Amino acid sequence: MKSSALAKWIVSREGLYYLILAALLIVVLPLFLDPFRLNMVGKYLTYAFVAIGLVMCWGKAGILSLGQGVFFGLGGYCMAMFLKLEASTPEATTIQSTPGIPDFMDWNRITELPWFWEPFNSFSFTLLAVIGVPMLLAFIIGLAMFTRRVGGVYFAIITQAIAAILTILIIGQQGYTGGVNGITDLQTLNGWDIRTDEARITLYFICVGMLFLCLFVARFVENRKLGRILVAMNAQENRVRFSGYDVAAFKIFVFCLAAAFAGIGGAMFTLLVGFMSPSFIGIVASIEMVIFCALGGRLSILGAVYGALLVNAAKSGFSESFPELWPFAMGALFIGVVLAFPNGLAGLYRSYVMPLEDRLFKRNKAQANSVAKLATAKPEAKKSDNYDAITDTYSPEKS
Repeated sequence: MKSSALAKWIVSREGLYYLILAALLIVVLPLFLDPFRLNMVGKYLTYAFVAIGLVMCWGKAGILSLGQGVFFGLGGYCMAMFLKLEASTPEATTIQSTPGIPDFMDWNRITELPWFWEPFNSFSFTLLAVIGVPMLLAFIIGLAMFTRRVGGVYFAIITQAIAAILTILIIGQQGYTGGVNGITDLQTLNGWDIRTDEARITLYFICVGMLFLCLFVARFVENRKLGRILVAMNAQENRVRFSGYDVAAFKIFVFCLAAAFAGIGGAMFTLLVGFMSPSFIGIVASIEMVIFCALGGRLSILGAVYGALLVNAAKSGFSESFPELWPFAMGALFIGVVLAFPNGLAGLYRSYVMPLEDRLFKRNKAQANSVAKLATAKPEAKKSDNYDAITDTYSPEKS
């Protein structure tokens, strides 16, 4: 039963879209790109995790967060702390005045590892923290805001302020966080050198696998009753509340889900790029993440992936030639998306391309249906005078 449903979904229009994306990321790009460019695509895909979370949070539930870089950065810093501790063994840091601690701590005259760094010696704890720490902060923010019915532009400004506060905090605590430079010189993961081309290719495929896992989780939520309630909250929040649903609880859930996606993306970014800094947490980075979602389509989880890929590819190409003009181009792009096509690329595809697909395949589909009807048609039984068309049973009044 489940296998037949899965087969039907695969050959459906939605399933084909997923297959096309999988073929692009798993087959086409690895075949035609060298390891360096493929690693760049992997870096772009880490932002797609954030964009998928924004689709669920902003597009479905109507919660605009301008601080998703906070959760992206927290996930990245959790992974970076583990990698930095692995690279800071007493044997590798013998030239320091205090061996066995990260180099930036030694430079700032810290003589022992801080207590909140200790758990990150464990890889299992790190994997839990990558998801748990962003979700915990999102839960605290959501509980404080949504139970007081803070939303709309006020919530967006508050999340933006949190992004600014966390950036200042990380830069100010240089001895514990690496300051403005962040946590750098990350070399191995459980003894595996992540700087080689083979490692980068492997990490790229791991990133793609995690991305599809998040896509299917988002799709699962979207297609269940929970997803319909989120959409209803976006349209008529008071009506949902008067129907007996705890609106604050649903908002907290989807906000934490988006934070978890962002944390996974941040951890993969650290592994692929080899460092993490506060520049990926601040206001500018968070607004860029909203642009990824808006361009791809804030109502489409697949559109968010394409939006992240296209905007980051354009950023790399444009900033190489005109580095000073890219922020202005990004702002113009966001304004253009909002004014010209508010539903993004996915909305344009749905409005203009899908009707062409329907016209193209409508004739073939109609022919297939007619053949199927002829093949399964049964001769109609001759109805007697006692047949009642309304009840389709024997009618004693006519006997």
